[in-house]
Amino acid sequence: MNFLSNEPPSFPFTALVVSGGHTNLYLVKDYLDFMLLRQTRDDAAGEAFDKTAKLLGLGYPGGIIIDHMARGGDPEAIAFPRAMMDADSLDFSFSGLKTAVITHLNKHPLDGPDADRRTADLVASFQEAVVDVLVGKSLRAAEMNRTGSLVLAGGVAANSRLRQKIQTATREAGIRLFIPEMKLCTDNAAGVAAMGFHLLSRGVRSDLDMDAYSRMPSRGAVGRL
Repeated sequence: MNFLSNEPPSFPFTALVVSGGHTNLYLVKDYLDFMLLRQTRDDAAGEAFDKTAKLLGLGYPGGIIIDHMARGGDPEAIAFPRAMMDADSLDFSFSGLKTAVITHLNKHPLDGPDADRRTADLVASFQEAVVDVLVGKSLRAAEMNRTGSLVLAGGVAANSRLRQKIQTATREAGIRLFIPEMKLCTDNAAGVAAMGFHLLSRGVRSDLDMDAYSRMPSRGAVGRL
């Protein structure tokens, strides 16, 4: 989606693709040449947002709801875990965070006259835990790749706290950041069309009986279309 913006990134760059189905880090060398560095071992970040919102009875899609509610809460109110933040790991894991939310709710039910405030504190603390992991591992990957550029993509790229914290962190680290416009973060049709353009320009064709699938497998070290 960043290639549809006014100032697209230059190759090579490090990319974080974060959505309801993916939390992947890539080294991108060209439009059709990229290497999968690491990915989530369980829930994707967007999936964790949706599941947490469901636990709280907040509705769907959970990411948007939690983003708005968190603005009225204290992100330091609850010390939720930041999984797999050791220095030599770029993997992600969010299932433990979901379990931590369940454990907290069992011990501290969201009822009583201050339920709204405590709910806001809970979602703000949950969101902060997700964002801290995403930002920390993305910067680490960019520094390890020595690309000097970090690209953020996927539906969760619309999260206001993620955008705020990753902008601050990359600026302090001297890494150039590229974030898609809000209107492009969830525009899958535009992304498919952009990829189709580059495939077509390099002579890649498909027969009319080609099938569609919604989720590209990302296992393995190298991806090349």
